[in-house]
Amino acid sequence: MKTQSALDLSGLSEHGEGSSSLTWWGTLGFMLIEGAGFSLAVAVYLFLMGISSTWPPNGKLPDLFPGTLLTVFLLASLLPNILVARWAKSRQIVRVRVGLLVMSLMGVAPLVPRAFEFAAMNVMWDDSAYGSITWVLLGLHSAHIVTDLVDTLVLACLMFTKHGDTPKRFGDVEDNALYWNFVVATWIPIYLCLYWVPRL
Repeated sequence: MKTQSALDLSGLSEHGEGSSSLTWWGTLGFMLIEGAGFSLAVAVYLFLMGISSTWPPNGKLPDLFPGTLLTVFLLASLLPNILVARWAKSRQIVRVRVGLLVMSLMGVAPLVPRAFEFAAMNVMWDDSAYGSITWVLLGLHSAHIVTDLVDTLVLACLMFTKHGDTPKRFGDVEDNALYWNFVVATWIPIYLCLYWVPRL
Protein backbone atom coordinates (compact mmCIF):
# COMPACT_ATOMS: atom_id res chain seq x y z
CA MET A 1 0.00 0.00 0.00
CA LYS A 2 1.35 3.40 -1.01
CA THR A 3 1.29 6.33 1.37
CA GLN A 4 0.62 9.76 -0.14
CA SER A 5 2.27 12.68 1.60
CA ALA A 6 0.69 16.11 1.50
CA LEU A 7 1.31 19.41 3.19
CA ASP A 8 -1.39 21.45 4.85
CA LEU A 9 -1.15 24.87 3.19
CA SER A 10 -4.34 26.29 4.68
CA GLY A 11 -2.36 28.55 7.00
CA LEU A 12 -0.58 30.36 4.18
CA SER A 13 -1.62 33.83 3.12
CA GLU A 14 -3.83 34.05 0.04
CA HIS A 15 -1.65 36.78 -1.41
CA GLY A 16 2.14 37.17 -1.26
CA GLU A 17 4.19 40.32 -1.24
CA GLY A 18 7.04 41.29 -3.54
CA SER A 19 8.72 38.34 -5.23
CA SER A 20 6.37 35.87 -3.50
CA SER A 21 3.45 37.38 -5.45
CA LEU A 22 2.46 36.14 -8.90
CA THR A 23 1.37 39.68 -9.79
CA TRP A 24 4.86 40.97 -9.01
CA TRP A 25 6.37 38.40 -11.38
CA GLY A 26 3.80 39.28 -14.02
CA THR A 27 4.65 42.98 -13.68
CA LEU A 28 8.35 42.18 -13.90
CA GLY A 29 7.81 40.09 -17.06
CA PHE A 30 5.69 42.88 -18.54
CA MET A 31 8.47 45.39 -17.87
CA LEU A 32 11.11 43.10 -19.42
CA ILE A 33 9.05 42.68 -22.60
CA GLU A 34 8.27 46.39 -22.87
CA GLY A 35 11.86 47.31 -22.05
CA ALA A 36 12.97 45.11 -24.95
CA GLY A 37 10.50 46.93 -27.19
CA PHE A 38 11.86 50.32 -26.14
CA SER A 39 15.42 49.07 -26.68
CA LEU A 40 14.58 47.95 -30.22
CA ALA A 41 12.96 51.30 -31.02
CA VAL A 42 15.99 53.20 -29.68
CA ALA A 43 18.26 50.88 -31.70
CA VAL A 44 16.28 51.74 -34.86
CA TYR A 45 16.63 55.45 -34.03
CA LEU A 46 20.42 55.11 -33.60
CA PHE A 47 20.73 52.96 -36.75
CA LEU A 48 18.92 55.58 -38.84
CA MET A 49 21.11 58.29 -37.33
CA GLY A 50 24.20 56.26 -38.22
CA ILE A 51 23.31 55.95 -41.90
CA SER A 52 22.20 59.56 -42.28
CA SER A 53 24.60 62.28 -43.38
CA THR A 54 22.80 64.86 -41.22
CA TRP A 55 20.68 64.31 -38.12
CA PRO A 56 17.89 65.27 -38.03
CA PRO A 57 17.60 64.91 -41.81
CA ASN A 58 15.51 68.07 -42.11
CA GLY A 59 18.08 70.04 -40.09
CA LYS A 60 15.49 71.14 -37.51
CA LEU A 61 16.39 70.21 -33.94
CA PRO A 62 13.51 69.41 -31.56
CA ASP A 63 12.50 72.17 -29.18
CA LEU A 64 13.74 71.34 -25.69
CA PHE A 65 11.02 72.87 -23.51
CA PRO A 66 8.12 70.35 -23.69
CA GLY A 67 10.32 67.28 -23.34
CA THR A 68 12.37 68.80 -20.54
CA LEU A 69 9.24 69.89 -18.65
CA LEU A 70 7.84 66.37 -19.00
CA THR A 71 11.12 64.97 -17.67
CA VAL A 72 10.93 67.28 -14.64
CA PHE A 73 7.35 66.14 -13.94
CA LEU A 74 8.34 62.48 -14.18
CA LEU A 75 11.37 62.87 -11.91
CA ALA A 76 9.29 64.86 -9.40
CA SER A 77 6.76 62.01 -9.30
CA LEU A 78 9.35 59.54 -7.99
CA LEU A 79 9.24 60.79 -4.38
CA PRO A 80 5.47 60.43 -3.86
CA ASN A 81 5.57 57.14 -5.75
CA ILE A 82 8.24 55.72 -3.42
CA LEU A 83 6.25 56.95 -0.41
CA VAL A 84 3.05 55.29 -1.66
CA ALA A 85 4.91 51.99 -2.06
CA ARG A 86 6.26 52.26 1.51
CA TRP A 87 2.86 53.14 2.91
CA ALA A 88 1.30 50.20 1.08
CA LYS A 89 3.96 47.87 2.48
CA SER A 90 3.17 49.04 6.03
CA ARG A 91 -0.62 48.97 5.35
CA GLN A 92 -1.27 52.66 6.06
CA ILE A 93 -4.63 52.90 4.31
CA VAL A 94 -5.23 56.65 4.78
CA ARG A 95 -1.79 57.60 3.48
CA VAL A 96 -2.12 55.17 0.59
CA ARG A 97 -5.44 56.75 -0.39
CA VAL A 98 -3.96 60.25 -0.35
CA GLY A 99 -0.83 59.03 -2.12
CA LEU A 100 -2.82 57.41 -4.92
CA LEU A 101 -4.76 60.63 -5.46
CA VAL A 102 -1.47 62.53 -5.67
CA MET A 103 -0.04 59.93 -8.07
CA SER A 104 -3.16 60.22 -10.22
CA LEU A 105 -2.43 63.93 -10.62
CA MET A 106 1.24 63.15 -11.22
CA GLY A 107 0.15 60.77 -13.98
CA VAL A 108 -1.94 63.45 -15.69
CA ALA A 109 0.74 66.17 -15.43
CA PRO A 110 3.20 64.69 -17.99
CA LEU A 111 0.42 64.28 -20.55
CA VAL A 112 0.09 68.08 -20.81
CA PRO A 113 3.62 68.74 -22.16
CA ARG A 114 3.43 65.47 -24.11
CA ALA A 115 0.49 66.93 -26.06
CA PHE A 116 2.85 69.70 -27.25
CA GLU A 117 5.87 67.46 -27.60
CA PHE A 118 4.89 65.91 -30.92
CA ALA A 119 4.79 69.35 -32.58
CA ALA A 120 8.01 70.32 -30.77
CA MET A 121 9.87 67.56 -32.65
CA ASN A 122 9.60 69.77 -35.78
CA VAL A 123 8.81 66.77 -37.98
CA MET A 124 5.63 64.89 -38.89
CA TRP A 125 5.38 61.13 -38.54
CA ASP A 126 5.07 60.68 -42.31
CA ASP A 127 7.83 63.11 -43.37
CA SER A 128 10.68 60.60 -43.12
CA ALA A 129 12.00 57.57 -41.25
CA TYR A 130 13.30 60.02 -38.64
CA GLY A 131 9.80 61.42 -38.15
CA SER A 132 8.32 57.93 -37.93
CA ILE A 133 10.71 56.57 -35.30
CA THR A 134 10.50 59.80 -33.29
CA TRP A 135 6.72 59.64 -33.17
CA VAL A 136 6.81 55.89 -32.42
CA LEU A 137 9.06 56.48 -29.40
CA LEU A 138 6.83 59.27 -28.09
CA GLY A 139 3.70 57.22 -28.81
CA LEU A 140 5.02 54.12 -27.05
CA HIS A 141 5.96 56.07 -23.96
CA SER A 142 2.64 57.94 -23.97
CA ALA A 143 0.82 54.59 -23.98
CA HIS A 144 2.79 53.55 -20.90
CA ILE A 145 1.96 56.74 -19.04
CA VAL A 146 -1.74 56.31 -19.83
CA THR A 147 -1.66 52.61 -18.88
CA ASP A 148 -0.22 53.33 -15.45
CA LEU A 149 -2.51 56.33 -14.97
CA VAL A 150 -5.59 54.17 -15.58
CA ASP A 151 -4.25 51.52 -13.20
CA THR A 152 -3.60 54.18 -10.55
CA LEU A 153 -7.10 55.63 -10.93
CA VAL A 154 -8.69 52.18 -10.61
CA LEU A 155 -6.60 51.41 -7.51
CA ALA A 156 -7.44 54.81 -6.01
CA CYS A 157 -11.16 54.07 -6.44
CA LEU A 158 -10.78 50.57 -4.97
CA MET A 159 -8.88 51.84 -1.93
CA PHE A 160 -11.89 53.98 -1.00
CA THR A 161 -14.17 50.92 -0.93
CA LYS A 162 -14.46 47.99 1.47
CA HIS A 163 -12.21 46.02 -0.91
CA GLY A 164 -9.29 48.40 -0.38
CA ASP A 165 -8.05 47.42 3.04
CA THR A 166 -6.81 43.94 2.05
CA PRO A 167 -3.30 42.49 1.60
CA LYS A 168 -4.01 41.89 -2.10
CA ARG A 169 -4.88 45.53 -2.78
CA PHE A 170 -1.85 46.81 -0.90
CA GLY A 171 0.25 44.42 -2.98
CA ASP A 172 -1.36 45.81 -6.13
CA VAL A 173 -0.41 49.34 -5.04
CA GLU A 174 3.21 48.23 -4.57
CA ASP A 175 3.25 46.62 -8.04
CA ASN A 176 1.72 49.76 -9.57
CA ALA A 177 4.45 51.88 -7.94
CA LEU A 178 7.08 49.52 -9.36
CA TYR A 179 5.62 49.94 -12.84
CA TRP A 180 5.61 53.75 -12.56
CA ASN A 181 9.31 53.66 -11.69
CA PHE A 182 9.76 51.70 -14.92
CA VAL A 183 7.82 54.32 -16.89
CA VAL A 184 10.09 57.07 -15.53
CA ALA A 185 13.29 55.03 -16.04
CA THR A 186 12.49 54.22 -19.68
CA TRP A 187 11.88 57.88 -20.50
CA ILE A 188 15.39 59.04 -19.56
CA PRO A 189 17.28 57.26 -22.42
CA ILE A 190 14.50 58.18 -24.86
CA TYR A 191 14.71 61.82 -23.79
CA LEU A 192 18.49 61.81 -24.24
CA CYS A 193 18.21 60.21 -27.69
CA LEU A 194 15.50 62.49 -28.99
CA TYR A 195 16.69 65.80 -27.58
CA TRP A 196 20.41 65.65 -26.82
CA VAL A 197 22.00 63.10 -29.18
CA PRO A 198 21.11 65.26 -32.22
CA ARG A 199 22.83 68.19 -30.49
CA LEU A 200 26.16 66.39 -30.05
